[in-house]
Amino acid sequence: MTTAVQAPTPPAKAVGPMRQDRRRGVGRFAALLLSPTVLVLALVIGYPIVSALRLSFQVTHQGINPTTGMVENTSHVGLANYAGIFSGDSASQFWNAFWNTTTFTVAGVAIETVIGVAMALIMHKAFRGRGIVRASVLVPWAIPTAISGLLWKWIFQSDGIANTVLHTHVLWTTEGFHAWGAVLIADVWKTAPFIGLLALAGLQVIPGEVYEAAKVDGSGPWRTFFRITLPLARPALVVAVLFRMLDALRMFDLPFVLIGAHKHSVETLSTFAWYEASNLRYGTAAAYSTVLFLYIAVVAFVFVKVLGADLIGRGVEGKKK
Repeated sequence: MTTAVQAPTPPAKAVGPMRQDRRRGVGRFAALLLSPTVLVLALVIGYPIVSALRLSFQVTHQGINPTTGMVENTSHVGLANYAGIFSGDSASQFWNAFWNTTTFTVAGVAIETVIGVAMALIMHKAFRGRGIVRASVLVPWAIPTAISGLLWKWIFQSDGIANTVLHTHVLWTTEGFHAWGAVLIADVWKTAPFIGLLALAGLQVIPGEVYEAAKVDGSGPWRTFFRITLPLARPALVVAVLFRMLDALRMFDLPFVLIGAHKHSVETLSTFAWYEASNLRYGTAAAYSTVLFLYIAVVAFVFVKVLGADLIGRGVEGKKK
């Protein structure tokens, strides 16, 4: 008769250090795998940001050299570029661009959210031809913005479809509030499907049993939407709104193509920075770009920290930690 001999177990104290060494090894291996991506991001994103920040502090003056009589550019480091944003001749232009950027973002994203949620609710229903509807809804979002701007420019011509349908003779692409409205309509048409797509993803993770329980309790459609659908789809919807706001704050190509360059009614911070750079005022353009970067960073911080936008999918448990 033979008996099995059990191998001695290691002491309990040795388990802790072994786990720590294993975690350190996994961490070093993960850092090694991520190092190429971090290097590329540092070159593609980090270097332009640092370069623009350095350029924004370079103040350039143009004058005549008394010795040679030639026009020369002299530069020094200072805050004159930032001071010129909020005071002086360009202050009114900056605040106009800031106001246009903010109003485009707030009005556009609000309308796009309402339309996008309605699209998501329709696409979430089971009906014949749902795949075709989903594909057709995403067509405006798939069209490049420059092509979309040209398309709406033809629509808003003096003899275009818009005036024909409305029986008016509005010059949509000239200065005025109508130009602002034309850009807003074109932007909503193009980007509302994006919010609808992300909202649809949020609707598809809601269990069907929740709606069945609400129906048993006698909950109506509106009560079910505001008490069940909207709260449960809120994480995906907040992320969608955040992405759209960050995209709208840096709007450049749509008003540039649809209305034109350096138009007072639709000039945004991005187009204003481009206008300064096109006139070889690179320090001023870099200062405007830096201000826009900080503006976008503040909006992103508010959404992530205050509104709780879950960008990395931590879920409820991750937020509690």
